[in-house]
Amino acid sequence: MNIFQLKDKVIEKLAEKRSDFNTSFDREKEMLRVERKDNKKGIDVSLSKAMDKFKKDSNFADEIVYYIDETLERMKEEKIDPEQAVIYPVVRSTSFPDKTKNGVDFIKDSHTNETDIYYAIDFRKSYRLIDEELASSLGMRQEDIRTLADNNLRKLKIEMSRDTLQENDFYFVNHNDGYDASRILNGEFLDEMHEKCEGEMMVGLPHQDVLIIADVKNNVGYDIMAQMMMQYFAEGLTPITSLSFSYREKKLEPVFILGKQRNYNKRGNDDETDIQ
Repeated sequence: MNIFQLKDKVIEKLAEKRSDFNTSFDREKEMLRVERKDNKKGIDVSLSKAMDKFKKDSNFADEIVYYIDETLERMKEEKIDPEQAVIYPVVRSTSFPDKTKNGVDFIKDSHTNETDIYYAIDFRKSYRLIDEELASSLGMRQEDIRTLADNNLRKLKIEMSRDTLQENDFYFVNHNDGYDASRILNGEFLDEMHEKCEGEMMVGLPHQDVLIIADVKNNVGYDIMAQMMMQYFAEGLTPITSLSFSYREKKLEPVFILGKQRNYNKRGNDDETDIQ
């Protein structure tokens, strides 16, 4: 299946669920745009990245359609009850738009040189980023939104799986709730992991739906982390950054790893890894 066939498949499956949308396709960027007919609000889906994942899982098209359908549903004009609104922080790349398509500023805070913090109202199956107009309608200041989001984030459970490669431990947070990367903002969790690490603690948020923490105990560990980050970054529907972060003294510092290691599943490779 090629990009164009995947596009047709997604549109066909979405049409089985609803008819209130229009589509357009940017051939150069291989980007599918899906908009509501009533208010022109919509979503852009990178089919080139989706294609990579579809090749590994033929059911991924259904996941894309579900994601689009839920997003379009939440984009219809509706009033939000501030008493029932559940707000969480979400992490995005610094290249992510800072305004809505209508030119309204999103509520956001700085995080690192590579990332910013946005805020979203959760609808269980999807969420909406908070802009200044929405914040005003909720009667909330940015400080209020920040405090509420931080408190809600700390209540999210954190479960991890672990892989050990070449004596380095890699932990994966992957709840698929839309806030996996957001858990990097939980300082208590990061401190607990730092206490557990025997080597250098590296943290990665390649895309929205995963957080990777590495206990790097030897040089090859840095290269494994770099390769993981590139792979996850390429596969994510909402990519954030392919760079890893070193966590020390309660601070995240972006690290560029120029890996020289290869075939890291084989033992006895003593090549060095440059870290900048």
